Amino acid sequence: MATRPPAVPDEKRPPARSPARLATLDALRLIAALAVAAYHLTASWRIDGRNMPEYFLPSLTHVTIYGFLGVELFFLISGFVIGMSSWNRSLGDFFTSRVSRLYPAYWVCIVITTVVVTLAPISGGVPVSGTPGLREIAANLTMLQEPLGVGSIDTVYWTLFVELRFYLLFAALAAFGLTYRRVVLFCAVWMTVAAIAPMLGSRAVEVLAIPEYAPYFIAGLAAFLIHRFGRSPLLFGITGFAWLVSVERVIGRVGDVNPGFHVPVWPGVVIITLAYAALLVIALGWTDRVRWRWLTTAGALTYPFYLLHQRIGYTFVRHAYEATGLPAWVLVLSAIVLVLGLSWLVYRFVEKPLAARIRAGLRRSLAELRAASAADALGAKLPRQVREGDLMRSGRDRREN
Repeated sequence: MATRPPAVPDEKRPPARSPARLATLDALRLIAALAVAAYHLTASWRIDGRNMPEYFLPSLTHVTIYGFLGVELFFLISGFVIGMSSWNRSLGDFFTSRVSRLYPAYWVCIVITTVVVTLAPISGGVPVSGTPGLREIAANLTMLQEPLGVGSIDTVYWTLFVELRFYLLFAALAAFGLTYRRVVLFCAVWMTVAAIAPMLGSRAVEVLAIPEYAPYFIAGLAAFLIHRFGRSPLLFGITGFAWLVSVERVIGRVGDVNPGFHVPVWPGVVIITLAYAALLVIALGWTDRVRWRWLTTAGALTYPFYLLHQRIGYTFVRHAYEATGLPAWVLVLSAIVLVLGLSWLVYRFVEKPLAARIRAGLRRSLAELRAASAADALGAKLPRQVREGDLMRSGRDRREN
């Protein structure tokens, strides 16, 4: 295993090379996505529209009920990945990478979900039903339906607005340039504001600070710094503090779950602790040798899978149950396999080519913006007579053409 550079102030730190894609992060993504899907398809709805989840899967639901905590794992991973993918890149590069990563698959999945729930609608025992109208579709395509006051076509989309707020905060930092010291200071300030935000009574502060989920993003950023620059008591302290706040948050999250049976809190605390531990194992480089290509592919599928699994999974399981009466676990497993296959098609034939085109277009547009800005700056420095002469020649050329 390669040795880490010593812990020194960021201005004196030698530039570290950009880390390669970490297959174990993709493995964590896959675990998080499957956990959330298992929760939704077994414990968060009524398969036949009447009976509680425990009726069909009396033992399994007591385990999968904790699958919603896969969202917290996603946020941990997001903090790590955003730090890793944004280092030594400009704000324009950050914007380009996020837009091309998030929107192509999202747009396609909205279309697919809308078609499925329109052609094969279900109701009763589901968190969201009905056919989305043009207003809902238009608002959802922006990914800003929540601030626009419009319902999401699929309730899993709520996490995307959380991610967008994190990107907004991190973009503000990236505009000044990312350094070790600045990211550490960013984590400290954000954690402080997030911790006291509920006491301030300000809706704006709560929206921007994301107090319920900020610890996960912050811990992910600290873990990335450990991976890039080496072990540091300061970074371990940030991660440990974030974990303590997360434990308090997860106790409340588990306590709010009401599936019709008692849900102990302690397994949720254990799961979150294991998630933090897994990220630290990756940050310390103990899994750097893992290079399984299938994990990279699986990691790429988790985003469309997450976007598609809930309403399409509900639709498939409900109609398949009514048509066949097969055991619930068979239908749930079949739905997961079906959506994984559909996710691969979205990734392979839509997301990859569309994302590449969007990325190229945005880079070209940003290059043109920089060139125009440079030309404006240069023109402002020229003598007034020269600028006026250029304007007159430009007007004459337009008339002649």
